[in-house]
Amino acid sequence: MKTISIDIPESAVFPVSASDEEFARGLRLAAAIFWYDKGLISQGKGAEIAGLTRVEFIDALGQANVSAIQTSVEEIKAEKERTINARR
Repeated sequence: MKTISIDIPESAVFPVSASDEEFARGLRLAAAIFWYDKGLISQGKGAEIAGLTRVEFIDALGQANVSAIQTSVEEIKAEKERTINARR
């Protein structure tokens, strides 16, 4: 696993009274959710970055009000049309 160091000012207040480890896990999860929401990574990669299972990551997406589905309405319509045409 790659290690990245981030300097945080001593005066910075951690959310709730998080330990350094809890804060680091929170940052990893926040980054994974952000990148997933931007469409830069998959659910599997987001889960890996966050140190969670895919199911746990999907649950975390829901808690963060981020849709677990990245398919647009247009993509769904196009796939439906391809499926219909393939059956003909």
